[in-house]
Amino acid sequence: MKLILLNKPFDVMCQFSAHPDRPTLAAYLPIPNIYPAGRLDADSEGLVLLTDNGKLQNLISHPDHKLPKTYLVQVEGIPENTDLDKLSQPLNLGDFITKPCKVVRIQEPEWLWERNPPIRQRANIPTSWLCMVLSEGKNRQVRRMTAAVGFPTLRLVRTSIAGYALEDFPLMPGDWMEVDPAHLLK
Repeated sequence: MKLILLNKPFDVMCQFSAHPDRPTLAAYLPIPNIYPAGRLDADSEGLVLLTDNGKLQNLISHPDHKLPKTYLVQVEGIPENTDLDKLSQPLNLGDFITKPCKVVRIQEPEWLWERNPPIRQRANIPTSWLCMVLSEGKNRQVRRMTAAVGFPTLRLVRTSIAGYALEDFPLMPGDWMEVDPAHLLK
């Protein structure tokens, strides 16, 4: 049973099959018969777990298991504490209501790599960073949440899933490594 950690670069599709316009995981992982356990949008970057085991893939990605996922989120503007409270409580996004999550304002992480291409900068609009920990991960959920409270996401980096964190495994974008899945199987 394999468990692979990959730091997915920006603008890479989280799939192995060919895409007409963008690179895919196949450009980074020369390992046959592995599949992502969950996805990251092309415009998001960071940690993706991949495995060759269906049971492990389900354990990691199925919402019933509620494995925590941590995201560093650069937003346009500077949210107040009341905005952070709105983000952390169930939030109605129209087609679903989010589960409560943890949200804190942080300083820009010093260890975080530069994004290529860089995010857009506006001289008269400041940006700030949030750390969000969710136990669910619906399509574009973090981006939709921050936009719903008035702070569009500029950059989104998933840094940990279920105890596996990029801070502990310093992988640059495109780098990967195999790890022991034992702590997930307890």
